[in-house]
Order: sequence, then structure tokens, then C-alpha cells
Amino acid sequence: MHEGNGRERREDERRRVSFEAWWEGLSGRHESRVADISMGGCFIDTTGVAEVGELVVFAIKKPSGAWLQLRGEVVSVDPNVGFSVSYTFLTDEEQQELKLLGTI
Repeated sequence: MHEGNGRERREDERRRVSFEAWWEGLSGRHESRVADISMGGCFIDTTGVAEVGELVVFAIKKPSGAWLQLRGEVVSVDPNVGFSVSYTFLTDEEQQELKLLGTI
């Protein structure tokens, strides 16, 4: 579902990445990976279960080893693979951190 086909609804370009991550939602806390990232959202590879519309907290491990914690809403789910998140609010600092992550 997160493959480009020229007809995506996204406004922000997504870049393929592979960052260690964790997320926490109604089903608890789960280890995961971020598979692609943009300024509007990201795709979280996980076996944990999330529902469309659910609000989650998640963190991405930056190359420096520090964690960038963010908040988002689940906008689509690919069962047994993961889900897409749209950021619900970004501070200026978080936006700068995301720009750096997207260029690595």
C-alpha cells in the first residue's frame, strides 16, 4: 500500500528508510521499524495491532542514537505488516529533525 503508483494522495514525498522505532497505542507498547518517512507521516512496520483513527505515540531512533518522540493518528492499516501514521502536531524542532531524517 505504500508503494508509489503516481496516484498517491500524499502531498509530501516519502523516502524509504529503515530506522529502529517503538510505538504505543491501545494494544500496548511495541518494538518496530519505520520503513518510510515524510513531513506528513510515516509507515511503521510492526506486528502490533492498531486501528484506523487510533492515536499513537512513537519514537524513531536517529543515527546519533537519540530518540525522536512524535504523536500521530493511524490513517491506514496493512494487516500483519504495519500501518501509516499522519503526524497530529509537530513543533518547529520536530519538523527540523524530520527534515534531517528524510535526507539521510
